[in-house]
Amino acid sequence: MPREHRPAPERITDLASRVHQGRIRLPKFQRQFVWTRSQVLDLLDSIGRSYPIGSLLLWRSPLRLASEHAIAGLEIEASGDGEDASYVLDGCQRLSTICGALYWRPGADPGSFWNLAYDLIDERFLHRGDLDDPPAHQVPLRLLAEPSGFFRRVDGLPDRQRHSARELFDRFTSYEVAVVTLEATPFTEVGRIFERINTRGTPLTTVEVARAATWTTEFDLHDAIDRVRDSLARKHFGNVDRMLLLRAIAAAAGLGFATTDIESLADLPHADLELAIERTATAARLAVDFLTTEIGIPTAEALPFPNQLAPVIEVFRQTPAPDGSQFAAIRSWFWRTSLTGYYDGWNSTKMTADLAAIEAFAARRSRHINAETAPLSTRMWLSGQYRRDSARTKAYALMLAAAGPRDLRTGQKVDVGRALAMSNDMQFHHFFPKAWLARRGHCGEDANRLPNVVMLTALSNQAFGERPPGDYLKDEINLNGRPEIIDRLGSCLISPQALGAAMEGDYQGFLNARADTLLTWALDLVDGAEIAGPPAADRDADVERQELAAEVQDHDTDD
Repeated sequence: MPREHRPAPERITDLASRVHQGRIRLPKFQRQFVWTRSQVLDLLDSIGRSYPIGSLLLWRSPLRLASEHAIAGLEIEASGDGEDASYVLDGCQRLSTICGALYWRPGADPGSFWNLAYDLIDERFLHRGDLDDPPAHQVPLRLLAEPSGFFRRVDGLPDRQRHSARELFDRFTSYEVAVVTLEATPFTEVGRIFERINTRGTPLTTVEVARAATWTTEFDLHDAIDRVRDSLARKHFGNVDRMLLLRAIAAAAGLGFATTDIESLADLPHADLELAIERTATAARLAVDFLTTEIGIPTAEALPFPNQLAPVIEVFRQTPAPDGSQFAAIRSWFWRTSLTGYYDGWNSTKMTADLAAIEAFAARRSRHINAETAPLSTRMWLSGQYRRDSARTKAYALMLAAAGPRDLRTGQKVDVGRALAMSNDMQFHHFFPKAWLARRGHCGEDANRLPNVVMLTALSNQAFGERPPGDYLKDEINLNGRPEIIDRLGSCLISPQALGAAMEGDYQGFLNARADTLLTWALDLVDGAEIAGPPAADRDADVERQELAAEVQDHDTDD
């Protein structure tokens, strides 16, 4: 039977007591106490008037998540060992307010958030600004948690004030809220539930829960992951998704890429976790070096599928110094999975299969990194639309860049790094201009098919404008000669057959001919072909790669 998360009524004072005792915890992935003084008074006033204040959501879990030990200066206990703790998912600010109001004790700070009282004459809650004993008609709220002290305090007051005090006490101590407690609920489901009930707040990610589950005063997983990101920043991969690096860390720890593997990080000794992070950092630099120099990816944003990064890191963790044939195999695997969209929907089944394939490759039980991909065909481009941020377009752009395109007008090599990294489309040109095609009855979707898009300089893009290809190609042939233009077009993956169709204004013939050339080049890449040149290769890349590979091997030896 599916779990039922039924709301149960609980007294607000009992909940506050459990927070103060550490039996209900405020996990570190929650925001710290951020309410204003007026919000604190509004909540207390709502309870005093028996207004509803909304339900609360708790998560009971055997995990020992890092939790707050203070609420706006109020120390709370951290007990609860020996039983599953309950963590606040929704209602942290409300529970913190009630706990602070009831359990604050006068100290050295007269301006404390929790120096609260109820004025029995004005019938309102207020913040006091001193540590003096309040006037008799102002009752410190902390006495609501001490019934004998509360009633001694109000015993000698006029009848009306005593009646108001009794009413305040009864309403507070009997006030109930609906509490939903999630039982035995995994990371991912907790995150989804939290996101749906907290649509205007900060989402609760697996990274944040894992951070809380592994936190100590000496170790913060969030900071450790960000140090890995910082090490990749020099090559413009510093803003990669933390979750991808966390998957790589879990794999480096011998667990796997899946979220269930990430959950197991909490059970690792901290020394093992820190070693896995160190290995991931080194392998990530090798992986990014491969992506930039062997594939030609200038930034993390140009990676077709962000999910690709985690397995690439694991490849270089297990194979830090690949030989020539292994490099060709890694390139082949990358292009095959990119062009077929293998990582669009990277589920746990694929994660397990990928890890097994990487291990077999690293152990030389296989010459290839196996992945079940669809066969390459011209349909992949003929049916694809040019959308700058789509994964298919990014893979297509990488393939164009890998051929080393030369500008049709100037003959100079196109700055593919700039073209791939830019967010605008000025480095890409519709060979048959969209406006020209529209005048001949082609819809925008037909004009925007991938084989109609080529990589050019912005200058040529603007010069050709809306002219039909037969016109601007004729000008370039007259100026530079047909053999030179054929050579330049060839670098842009446009064959003489496609050129002939373009000169005749045969749009479909051009698309078909170019799709055939694209397929031939894609098959070459999958066969391990090297790219024409990285967009901006470091002169010291080979030296750096060798040093990093030695680092990884040293780690393995030490282990």
